[in-house]
Amino acid sequence: MELLWQRPRRKTLVDWPEDVDGRLDVLVRAAAAAGEQTSRSQVLAALVTAAEAHPSVIAELLHSYRQMTADALEADNRREDLPSVRSPGRTRSRR
Repeated sequence: MELLWQRPRRKTLVDWPEDVDGRLDVLVRAAAAAGEQTSRSQVLAALVTAAEAHPSVIAELLHSYRQMTADALEADNRREDLPSVRSPGRTRSRR
C-alpha cells in the first residue's frame, strides 16, 4: 500500500510573516513533545490535508488571519515548555 506522505515531492515556496514561520517551528516542537519525529514540511502537509475545502470555512480562516494583530503569536513563539528541535539541512537565515 502506497502512503500519501511517501508520494513524489514538490517544492513549494512560501512567503509569510516571520512570526508565522516561528509558529510552524512551535508546531514541530509540539509534535516532538508528543513523541513524533517530524519536519516542517510534514506538519504543513498535515495541516493542509486536514483543512476543510469548504469556501465558507476557508473564507473564515482567511478573515481571522487577516484580522490578527502583529503581536498575536509573540508569546506562543517563545514557548519554553516545548523541546528544542534542530532541523536537518541548512539553517534558515533570519533577517
